Amino acid sequence: MSVQAVVATDLPVVVAVDVGKTAVALSVTDAGRHRLLGPVDFEMTGRGVEGVLALIRRRLAGADVPVRVGIEAAGHYHRPLLVPSVWPADWQVLAGRGIPVAGGEAVIGELGAWAAHRTRRIQTRTATKNQLLGQLDRAFPGLTLVLPDVLGTKVGRLVAAEFTDPKRLAKLGAGRFVRFAAARGLRVRWPLAERLVQAAREALTTEDAAVAREVLVADLALLAELGAQIDAAETEFARLLPMSPFATLTTTPGWGVVRAGNYGGALGDPHRWPGPAQIYRASGLSPAQYESAGKRRDGSISREGSVALRRALIDLGMGLWFNDPPSRVRAATLKERGKHGGVIACAMAHRANRIAYALVRDHAACDPARWA
Repeated sequence: MSVQAVVATDLPVVVAVDVGKTAVALSVTDAGRHRLLGPVDFEMTGRGVEGVLALIRRRLAGADVPVRVGIEAAGHYHRPLLVPSVWPADWQVLAGRGIPVAGGEAVIGELGAWAAHRTRRIQTRTATKNQLLGQLDRAFPGLTLVLPDVLGTKVGRLVAAEFTDPKRLAKLGAGRFVRFAAARGLRVRWPLAERLVQAAREALTTEDAAVAREVLVADLALLAELGAQIDAAETEFARLLPMSPFATLTTTPGWGVVRAGNYGGALGDPHRWPGPAQIYRASGLSPAQYESAGKRRDGSISREGSVALRRALIDLGMGLWFNDPPSRVRAATLKERGKHGGVIACAMAHRANRIAYALVRDHAACDPARWA
């Protein structure tokens, strides 16, 4: 392999880094695109990086030239190479589309981690609730006829926690059940208490009701733990958002720390996006296009891209739909034109995408007059 001599110049030497899952390929070229070193393959470990840095220093020995490192953005695989201590302090490090690595990268990474953590816990909680309701039907048949949304009401959660055995509730009676709930800070109306007691008296429990009650206890404990973890993630959102580029999003009607945190976590570094159109396309909300014989037809949304980003944009759009007066007017207009809810939700997400991009880009609070 032939290499060129290093000539002292004000133009930078470029270190190009191609990142894989566990390995990295690196090459060094001068300003004239003449190869000085590489390509060199090495493992993405501390020892591997130190070895290749030693090779680069020997190759550049005696040449006083600036060095610019360009790192391919490959999901999260490239993130270990973005740590400032990896490269010499006087080298400029760029990532993705040539964006300088800033100090806020750590905050954005934390935000993404907590957003993904919260999403996983919510999905687990939903699955656990479905399983719990199935066990409750075996332990207390007929309860959902009185309380269609058992876990969505306080009295339903009380019954699920304390009266999975309907015989116990039937023996207690309506009056004593009302007092039992009052002692725990819950006011239960008398007609509802009578219907619950009547359902308990008429319940036909299954043979495996005892096992179902044991599983219910475990599921309720798991639900409590999941709820605590979700609350902790939202607390981290509130701590991290003011330090992130997404701090001004909460000035928009309907956008709290959860919606803003999910958007920031799904978007990542906002500087790597040229504009809102690219973000919208990456979310999979743009329509799929079909072209043939010079004719073009737009289909439904492509759903190609980041699921987390798509959900975050739709959630921001729902916040505008319910809380922003101009957005409500726009949604009502679309409904009058015969558009169904999915189309309106996508339209609101498109509007939310443009607003969010502008607020993050300008580091400005939301101006209702601008987006009226």
